[in-house]
Amino acid sequence: MSIFAFLVVQTIRIKTTEGTEGTESMENMELNKISEKIIGAAIEVHKTLGPGLLENAYEACLKYELEKRDLKVLSQVWLPVIYDGMKIDLGYRLDLLVEDTVIIELKAVNKITPVHEAQLLSYLKLSGKRLGLLINFNVIYLKDGITRRMN
Repeated sequence: MSIFAFLVVQTIRIKTTEGTEGTESMENMELNKISEKIIGAAIEVHKTLGPGLLENAYEACLKYELEKRDLKVLSQVWLPVIYDGMKIDLGYRLDLLVEDTVIIELKAVNKITPVHEAQLLSYLKLSGKRLGLLINFNVIYLKDGITRRMN
């Protein structure tokens, strides 16, 4: 990982862990390692492609870049809504699921809105996963397009 990617990861981690206790569980440390690899891969994709493409281009390239880093990645993962004990298919799909633990929601928009963040939080709740990354590739500096959320 480049020094720039490392600094971005550290900055994002500080933003998302302010106010939390200083000790991390083993699970949190593993999630942080995966998160660092994801952010490093996303930075590489953004450096190569830049802003301005459609979301599906970033999704395919990020999936490839993550697999190059020996991470297990699934794309367009079906996410049912469980209501009253019934699984209901409403067409929800996770853009990427990494190592069966981290949800990545990709965007290529002018600005991340509260609805985008709510979408990620809803996906975390519905899936039972703890960590999600919302990555908007339509920015000059990718560090400005990354939001990390814990459930």
